Amino acid sequence: MKKILLTIIDGLGDKPIPQLGNKTPLEAAKTPNLDFLAKNGICGLVKPFKFPKEKVPSSEGTHIALLGFIDYFLGRGVYEIAGIGMKLRKGEVALRGNFATASRSLKVIDRRAGRISETKLLVKALQGIKIDGVKFLIKKSYGHRAGLVLRGKNLSSKISDGDPHKAGVRVKKILPLDKSKEAAFTADILNKFLKKTYRILNRHPFNKERIKKGLLPGNYLLIRGAGELKDIPAFRERFGFKACCIAGGALYKGIAKILGMNLIKVRGANGFANTDLKGKILAAKKNLKKYDFIFLHIKAADSLAEDGNFLGKKEFIEKIDKNLKPILNLKDTLIVVTADHSTCSLLKRHCSELIPILVYPPKFCQAKLRWVYGNGKNGVKKFSEKNCKKERLGIFEQLDLMPKILKLRTS
Repeated sequence: MKKILLTIIDGLGDKPIPQLGNKTPLEAAKTPNLDFLAKNGICGLVKPFKFPKEKVPSSEGTHIALLGFIDYFLGRGVYEIAGIGMKLRKGEVALRGNFATASRSLKVIDRRAGRISETKLLVKALQGIKIDGVKFLIKKSYGHRAGLVLRGKNLSSKISDGDPHKAGVRVKKILPLDKSKEAAFTADILNKFLKKTYRILNRHPFNKERIKKGLLPGNYLLIRGAGELKDIPAFRERFGFKACCIAGGALYKGIAKILGMNLIKVRGANGFANTDLKGKILAAKKNLKKYDFIFLHIKAADSLAEDGNFLGKKEFIEKIDKNLKPILNLKDTLIVVTADHSTCSLLKRHCSELIPILVYPPKFCQAKLRWVYGNGKNGVKKFSEKNCKKERLGIFEQLDLMPKILKLRTS
């Protein structure tokens, strides 16, 4: 069986930026290795998946879609919890949380509290809370993130988010999404929990010290993505691949874990711009000897764009490119490079721009490539959103990514 290396550069796509000469960060970046793969492979654009109620693509929805499991979506909280190693039992509710900064009127000042990362003391202060017979278990994730599990009886994940997804507005009250007693009960105890945690966090010495230093306090917990554990088929069962994942962020590790992929640990690998890119890419190359499918996730381009740091995003893309050399001459390996969604630096959020994709086939795939996509010459000299628009893969739905990959798995 031939090997597949799926590399996801989170938030890779963008809109043109005046300060970059009306180029996107990817267009403006110097990427000789990505350009080589694009020029000698095939390219196109991917339309990112959105749930019906979403205005822009979400990280959880797009990753589940591109891996071919949208029919088995469990809710973001489940994946976050799995990714940070918390135990989750059937009947419990899992949520993802952000330590945020809120005013006395509960208006969101900053959804990430200035991207606070030292949250251990805040997490510790929220341990042991029990409301109406339900235990609230919380654990630190990376950066400003945390995982939350509700353990008790008569719970439901059919509840709304507390995160308004933007600053300058009040936090949202948790509401039941159906008429069940369980949903009403779960929403009620969560609202009580959030009021209590706000009082605790607002008075916490760690936050008071941050304020003295001119830093934003992490005084509110924005929660979203309620989900419950259910039985789903494994990735190997669905596609026949022995698969592994190399990632720094909890969400991506959690998705892989839930799908039955093995997690490969790389020292220094995280979801930030200082992640060990060299280590991650070398680990991918090494593990192709053992696995048929490798899901390699690289996060920070997304976070930099969310902060409006388009120069940082451009430089991080260049850093990724410099570390790609070890995989340029892999044998019997299909290399796919794309993103989960676009993140627009000027908007400082996810956006619905189409995502560039390249598929670099080794020699064994050339005949299959011509049979599936024709003999048209690849005109891509530079891997970018604009250049991939009219290429042979065309524009296709994210849900069709795995079927397209499977067409090229054998010669």
